[in-house]
Amino acid sequence: MTTLADARPLDRLADFPAIPPGWAYLDTAATAQKPRAVIDAITRAYDTTYATVHRGVYQRSADMTLAYEAARRRVAGFIGAASPDECVFVRGATEGINLVAQSWAGTQLKAGDRILLSQLEHHSNIVPWQLIAERVGAAIDVVPLTPDHAIDLDAMAAMLTPAHKLVALAHVSNVTGAVLDARRAADLAHGVGAKLLLDGCQAVPRLSVDVAALDCDFYVFSAHKLYGPTGIGVLWGRGELLAGMPPYQGGGAMIDKVSFAGTTYAPPPARFEAGTPHIVGVLGLHAAIDYVEAIGLGAIHAHESALVTQTREALSSLNSVRLFGPADSAGIVSFMVEGVHPHDVGTILDEGRVAIRAGHHCAQPLMEALGVPATARASFGVYNGPRDVAALVEGIERVTRIFG
Repeated sequence: MTTLADARPLDRLADFPAIPPGWAYLDTAATAQKPRAVIDAITRAYDTTYATVHRGVYQRSADMTLAYEAARRRVAGFIGAASPDECVFVRGATEGINLVAQSWAGTQLKAGDRILLSQLEHHSNIVPWQLIAERVGAAIDVVPLTPDHAIDLDAMAAMLTPAHKLVALAHVSNVTGAVLDARRAADLAHGVGAKLLLDGCQAVPRLSVDVAALDCDFYVFSAHKLYGPTGIGVLWGRGELLAGMPPYQGGGAMIDKVSFAGTTYAPPPARFEAGTPHIVGVLGLHAAIDYVEAIGLGAIHAHESALVTQTREALSSLNSVRLFGPADSAGIVSFMVEGVHPHDVGTILDEGRVAIRAGHHCAQPLMEALGVPATARASFGVYNGPRDVAALVEGIERVTRIFG
């Protein structure tokens, strides 16, 4: 396990104007706070350079189009995509998964085919597949978890059959912080001819992601968990898969030619970006990628791992606290205080200026597998440090005193 002595601590709190002194923000897995560099990029775009993209013939529109497409190239480099045309801008990971479900699975799957998920998936990586399975007559299978609440790939290997056409898994769990051996998952899926989609929402803010090395077929993530703005995300797909998928929505920008006799569509990624896009959100995402890469994903992961280790060691010393997830979880610690509902834990911590998430974390099947109605969750970012861990532990000790 990484300790604070092993990793060089980050000191980026001053970059985040929305975090006041003395406030421990430990809900980054829900949404990350925004650094000044991202805020400034968004403000500048609205304040001095704003114009539409892909349409105007005037200079500012041309300049904004160049900036927009430069952001797409930045995204492609960030995740190791072979081409920027493989990167589709969407509203977030949820829309990215729904796009694949409707445009790929909805046209490729048929009655008798099977989809493989896991017990720890976010609802956004469950419900879209249920909708498609019901529509086409496919079935869904669920991979169980290991004793430390990670996806059991040995069980997955035993479950996969040629009937499985799609596997959709979280790269990093939003509840347990468990990191998937994504390359092994890809090898297993491809071994039976299935495609693999990875939900990378919790991975891209803290791990170096290379979709080519992972050998997945689709990858999705949201900007707001990467210190960027809300309302923008990315779907990466293999070029040949995107080329064979029909449009997800109809409208401006995604067409080749429109007539009442029939319409032809633009190639990807434009085919999947109907309407005026979230222009400023894309520029904010570009700034967020610049920000995390200037720090270094390796440094971020080491820093957060050290905070996880410190937190787990401190909480495990309290007899009334039950920890979930593996010891080497990525930036996330979920726990319960015996006899206390997580909502009460969160309320008492908030009184001490410690912000955590309490609830089922959009993962109700996982709560059922854990045998609990909800958990409390602390999740870290580049702005956190030992002071935040100390505030969390002090707050949990107060909880145990109040509830005896």
